[in-house]
Amino acid sequence: MTQIDTLFATRLYRAALSELGKPLNMAELEASCRAIALDDEAGQLWCEDNDYPGYTSYASLDDLPWRFPIFKDLVKVLNKHAKAFAEDVAFDLDDRKLRLDSLWINILPPGGVHSSHIHPHSVISGTTYVAMPEGASAIKFEDPRSAMMMAAPLRKPGARPELRSFTYVTPKVGDVLLWESWLRHEVPLNMADEERISVSFNYGWR
Repeated sequence: MTQIDTLFATRLYRAALSELGKPLNMAELEASCRAIALDDEAGQLWCEDNDYPGYTSYASLDDLPWRFPIFKDLVKVLNKHAKAFAEDVAFDLDDRKLRLDSLWINILPPGGVHSSHIHPHSVISGTTYVAMPEGASAIKFEDPRSAMMMAAPLRKPGARPELRSFTYVTPKVGDVLLWESWLRHEVPLNMADEERISVSFNYGWR
């Protein structure tokens, strides 16, 4: 009898922030992101020096929960989602805990892209979505085995999601996505006429 099993699954967690913890005012979160972007001269300069389209606070600010209470509320909710994801992927955390290492704002303008990357030195990474205008780019995930496939043929267009080389996810405002930090991902060209705003984060294991 033929048996075909699926091995070594790559898990992607997707939920509404409101499913766990206190519901957040997304309009307040968006206004806070925009206010910080306007005031963060160091972040603006870093983006300019590094040809980063739009704005990110990744290299300039590490105290968002101190600056605006809405970010403190966000962290409390994210902690619950990170715990749920860790349980889903069966992490044995031993006597240590997952702790939020970093939290940063991304504002991607029309025509902007965020090239393919991973998040080194982290265990779980993710993003929550603050503004997703019509036509805003999805997030694109790459099969982590791509570098080892060598002469393999392309997958058929109708291949099952778990067999595709790339997966595109279009989240809604208020969604949170979580994945293991080694999973390569990118944000393709933003085809919307407005800015795409998200807040990204990393969890370490200590």
